[in-house]
Amino acid sequence: MLLSEKAYQSIDKELLKFPDDQKRSAIMASLAIAQQELGWVSTEVIEDVANYLGVPAIAVQEVATFYNMFQTRPAGRYTISVCTNLPCALRDGVKSGEYLKEKLGVEYGETTADGMFTVISGECMGSCGDSPVMLVNNQHMCVRMEAERIDAMLEGLRKQGESA
Repeated sequence: MLLSEKAYQSIDKELLKFPDDQKRSAIMASLAIAQQELGWVSTEVIEDVANYLGVPAIAVQEVATFYNMFQTRPAGRYTISVCTNLPCALRDGVKSGEYLKEKLGVEYGETTADGMFTVISGECMGSCGDSPVMLVNNQHMCVRMEAERIDAMLEGLRKQGESA
């Protein structure tokens, strides 16, 4: 077992939402729980989740590699997903993404040398009217991300990371 007892208890709660013959329905939630605890989902974690759910490992692998919300290699403490879908792109999303990458000295899919930030390109986040949009650790939506707001976000995350 690779996860904490608390993580497995959270997965058990997810499993209760589905009939016993539909455990695959808990794959996304289980991967999210694992990633929140470990920062990413390795091949071993994918296999562990599959074994725990009693589903084929390939079923979990397919979900982990299809959705860009799951990191299948080590990631920074904070993963910042930049919406690069057309509505955000038309409202300076590309410019904001370029600014963020330049500020951190990384490209999409890369992690800063200090291990603090990973920047990824994301698909629609459902907030087109507030674009450009960024999502931190798949949990915190940041909207209207012009340069000054990006600077403030990074400063806040750095402070938060130092105090943890």
